Formats: sequence, C-alpha cells, structure tokens
Amino acid sequence: MVIKGRVHKFGSDINTDDIIAAKYLVSTDAAELGRHCMESIRPDFVSAVNAGDIIVAGKNFGCGSSREHAPLAIKGCGVSAVIASSFAAIFFRNAINIGLPFLELDEVDKIKELDVLEIDLEKGIIKNLTQNQTYKTQAFPSFLQEIVEQGGLMAWLKQRVGGKA
Repeated sequence: MVIKGRVHKFGSDINTDDIIAAKYLVSTDAAELGRHCMESIRPDFVSAVNAGDIIVAGKNFGCGSSREHAPLAIKGCGVSAVIASSFAAIFFRNAINIGLPFLELDEVDKIKELDVLEIDLEKGIIKNLTQNQTYKTQAFPSFLQEIVEQGGLMAWLKQRVGGKA
C-alpha cells in the first residue's frame, strides 16, 4: 500500500484533546469529527487539508485520554496517515481499529510543512519528494495493512467471517 500526500507538521505531545476537543465527543461520525480536527491548536487546519495529506509530528503523539474519536477525526478530515517519532500506546491501537495507518520515524525533524511524501507501508520506505530524501522505518505489518485497507477492525472482521461480525 502506497500513500502520497502533503505534510502538516506538528510538535511533540499532541494529545487527544488537541486532536478533537471533548465538546465534540457526542458524535462518532468521522466527517463531523473531522470538521473540528486540531481546531484548538491550529484553527485553519481542516481548511488546509486535502484528502490524502499526512500528519508528521514529534514524540508522544496521541497521548492523553483513550478515545477512538481522535484517530477518527484525523481520518474524517482526509488525512491518510500519521508519522511521528513516537506514539502513545492507546492511540495506535485506536488508529488501527478505525483504519488509520501510522509510522514511527526518528528523522521527523528533517520533514517540513507542506513537503510531499510518498509512503510505502509494505517496505517501510518514506520518500520526501520535495527534498529528494528517503527514510527507512519499520514496515507496516501485512495484517495491519489488511485492516487499514478494509477500513478498520470491524470491517476487516466482517469480511473475514462473511459479513456476520
């Protein structure tokens, strides 16, 4: 699976309240949540995102409360993947559950706002097309790619058991 998009750069310790404010947790609709993604720390974020774009952040992305609303909001606004130097454990579990791929990369400081990246999940290769650089990271496991390609854990389960999950 290959993902290509523009970078939206964030710092470290972006918590789930930064990603989606608690006042919006009354909805589980991805599109509705996506309209408010990152608004408390970057009010113009949603208007700047194009479908397929990529978030790049520092360490401890998705820390804070355990809420599936955070990756759902990210996916709902059109972001196709998140790259960070590290993630809060509960965030990546929730991201997989809703079908949002994520990658850890030490060199996030080399990637700039609006760079265009091409991510090969299977090979763990991130190409910065803007800067003509290539970064190697852990390949995204094939079973997690299947979950992402199906749109999340529940869709993957339904497909695996013939629509009966």
